[in-house]
Amino acid sequence: MKHCPNLKAISRHGVGYDNVDLNYIKKNKISLLITATANAVAVAEHVLSMFLSLSKSIIRYDEEVRIGNFKKNASEITTFELLNKNILIAGFGRIGKKLISRCLAFDTKVYVYDPYIEEQTIKDHGGIKVSRIEEGLKIADYVSLHMPLTKETKNLLNYDVFKKMKKNSILVNTARGGIINERDLDKALNEGLIFAAALDVFLNEPIENNNPLLKNKKIILSPHSATFTDECTSRMSIETTKNIIDFFDNKLDKSMIVKL
Repeated sequence: MKHCPNLKAISRHGVGYDNVDLNYIKKNKISLLITATANAVAVAEHVLSMFLSLSKSIIRYDEEVRIGNFKKNASEITTFELLNKNILIAGFGRIGKKLISRCLAFDTKVYVYDPYIEEQTIKDHGGIKVSRIEEGLKIADYVSLHMPLTKETKNLLNYDVFKKMKKNSILVNTARGGIINERDLDKALNEGLIFAAALDVFLNEPIENNNPLLKNKKIILSPHSATFTDECTSRMSIETTKNIIDFFDNKLDKSMIVKL
């Protein structure tokens, strides 16, 4: 960026910006724009697909059928219904709000942890606010993370936390790698502290070949692709371009600008 003295704005094709030098752009008064409204549905659907895939042990059933064990081991495979389960949404921005409506459609009880959101706002969306994330994690059957990676959230979910969660709980992270301690997660899954997990994001991307999660059968992995539906990719491309045009026309929606 130091070679671009006339740079006024950076328009991200997405909402994450942990790979942007925030100190530099703040010092040089460069605006950071994101596609704030484009990806919420795609990510919410991805989370729900992971909830269902893990609850129903879809991958395990598929493997059994392919090796000729049609129904042979079916009774030994654990599956769950979402009906009447407790779901914790940690982070209640646009994605969290899209996810809660989809979870409620399955007749679940949804708890929300977000210290920056008023309790009434959460109630209006059909959720129950918890003041501490530990409170929600203890009662949750399903957990979905939607928070940024900060000093406070780094390794937020670690081995000590997993020990306090339900043994049948399912954990999904489509937010940022580093919020979950990956080696602790691997250990927790192997020891049966939680039932299963799904990660779309990792501490190091692409995931390193020696990461133990690659060999763990209790987790579904995807390559930071929750937003890569045909529809969402199109929306993000249009919004990325439109943000630049609106910025210079002085018409940009303030929600598209990252506050530094």
